[in-house]
Amino acid sequence: MPTPLMIDSIDAAVDHVLDTTPGDIVLGIPLGVGKPNPFVNVLYRRVKANPARRLKIITALSLEKPVGKSELERHFLAPLVERVFEDYPDLEYVKDLRGGGLPANIEVCEVFMKTGDYLGNEVAQQNYMSTNYTHIARDMVSQGMNVMAQAVACKEDSNGLRLSLSSNPDVVMEVMEMFRESGKKFTAVGVINNQMPFMPNTAEVKPAFFDILVTDLAGTHAVFAPPNNKVSLTDYSIGLHASSLVTDGGTLQIGIGSLGDAIGQALIVRDRHSTEYRRILESLCPDGLAGRDFSRFDTGLYGCSEMFVNGFLKLIEAGIIRREVFSDVVLQQLLNKGVISDATVTPQTLRALLDSGRVRSPVGAEDLAYLQRFGVVRADVTQVGELLAMGELQCSANLHEDAAFDFVCQHMLGTRLLGGIFMTGGFFLGPRDFYERLRTMPPHELAKIDMTRIDFINQLYGQEDLKRAQRRNARFMNTTMIVTLLGAAASDALESGQVVSGVGGQYNFVAMSHALTDARLIMMLRSTHDNKDGLKSSIVWNYGHVTIPRHLRDIVITEYGVAELRGQPDSEVIKRLIAVADSRFQDDLVKQAKAHGKLDAHYEVPERYRKNLPQALIEKLRPWAEAGLLPDFPFGTDLTKEELHIVRALKKLKHASEHPTELLSLALKSFWGGKEMPQPYQERLGLADAHSFKDTVMRRLLAGNL
Repeated sequence: MPTPLMIDSIDAAVDHVLDTTPGDIVLGIPLGVGKPNPFVNVLYRRVKANPARRLKIITALSLEKPVGKSELERHFLAPLVERVFEDYPDLEYVKDLRGGGLPANIEVCEVFMKTGDYLGNEVAQQNYMSTNYTHIARDMVSQGMNVMAQAVACKEDSNGLRLSLSSNPDVVMEVMEMFRESGKKFTAVGVINNQMPFMPNTAEVKPAFFDILVTDLAGTHAVFAPPNNKVSLTDYSIGLHASSLVTDGGTLQIGIGSLGDAIGQALIVRDRHSTEYRRILESLCPDGLAGRDFSRFDTGLYGCSEMFVNGFLKLIEAGIIRREVFSDVVLQQLLNKGVISDATVTPQTLRALLDSGRVRSPVGAEDLAYLQRFGVVRADVTQVGELLAMGELQCSANLHEDAAFDFVCQHMLGTRLLGGIFMTGGFFLGPRDFYERLRTMPPHELAKIDMTRIDFINQLYGQEDLKRAQRRNARFMNTTMIVTLLGAAASDALESGQVVSGVGGQYNFVAMSHALTDARLIMMLRSTHDNKDGLKSSIVWNYGHVTIPRHLRDIVITEYGVAELRGQPDSEVIKRLIAVADSRFQDDLVKQAKAHGKLDAHYEVPERYRKNLPQALIEKLRPWAEAGLLPDFPFGTDLTKEELHIVRALKKLKHASEHPTELLSLALKSFWGGKEMPQPYQERLGLADAHSFKDTVMRRLLAGNL
């Protein structure tokens, strides 16, 4: 097997790529944290300085350390960023794209953007490529990609150097297959980052997977680690509703952010505090609890999500994500049917495999290898002619003979099925303790997590029977921005076409939820959104852009309830969505639906839905928050108590600055109260030596709201 070119200098590796890649360089780098930032920065710098060369970068989710938009924010963030993000090196192309602009000989094409960061950025908007996650590898290749670079984890043992694609086996494996089949020239570069968690299973590759392996210590740096967001009571209400639709023994997909954390915490409350959980839901459900599930997770869930996030890790630690799936259709089907009761190996395990025909008798070499691969038979059992042997013990390989079957069951059975996976992911992103947990997790636990290809996770095509068997009772939970009264969803862009984030894998999971007979799509959104244009409903009559068309509607959840839309006529869809809309907008939504002939002229919103208001929701959930079941940061935070205090004040001030009436009220309260900001806070925000009128006013405004 060929070995990669080992290079101990990033500069030398870039030299080699430039020297061996004639013409334009089209560089593919992974989504999120799998980017080899130091390598990319050197290559970018070299091409930037040489107008004779051209560089095109194709990627997704280019992450950048937080940068304040005001002096106050910059003063506040500086020590936080230094502490949390450590030596993470920002990507220079991101800095240029946001700032003075990219040079004429360099282009950056993103297929998924950090949410909201590039609104109004003409270059980024024009170069955005809209594609499903499962099509990214195809589209990278179609763009002429000739270099792929990726950060990798490594370890040395008695078998030599071992490599792991860590966070991002999602696309690169498919890309490599496409190039091998095409015969086109292509260079794969692996850059070792010793901070990347070493993930086993599919993510582990041979060194020969790469053409170049860069061992420079400059490639090692902190993994990008965004702190956990605060989970609001609005988020908790959505998460509680969503968690009550999850079936024990089923499959779960969730995303990152406060809604993902809300779902995770709600599932933990359901499992550990069932009485309180039911009481919370009773207060939130005006139509009663029919169709909701309050049972504990006795079997557990299987996590299958393109994004392996902190919420999943907490569910693993809570013992909720623990249903193991196996990479064999027959074995998985036998487990699903209960013919094999669980992962404990018993005589019934062997009998079921024989009766199903998955294992033949007499047992041949292939059958024995299968039984040992899954731990049904001990690893030290061998085949000797027509006999099975273990040391001096021997018996016939014909397991249809009662004596032989009993002998094997007495002496040769394993103890537990091997190869089970309870979490399948395509890439990961989380706070610092998330990565540290993965780095230090015992090998037998880490082996239950499989970071793998996105074409395996996000679609049923390829190994479809196996995927259907594994993904029983799936609940695919996705976030959206806008839902129309006819059930379409806008999740990636505004009406103007300005891209907020990207399609990512959302459409993939929507399609899969309709293709699996017992799966459900759960589309979640906050009922309103607030900006400089004022408070708006997130449920609207119509919207100029949609990500998911109305014919794929299923379940929509807001903080005010669950709207079951699958198989319903338009008028019923409209009624159910209005029932979970903010009550301040319900009358206008009714009026618009009637004006377009989609709602009976005599329809009125039932009184039980007329109290969909933030304050009413807060009153319902506040007691449970105070009791500790719905904490602001259920999975911890990297921010100190003082930093959280300042963040709340800064957010309140920022919101008020977009609403003149609110700002006036805030100012009157602050100046009338006459409070002074504590000295440590003044120093943190750069206001300790405030002399200008602006700084003095700012200090007083913040003091009144700390």
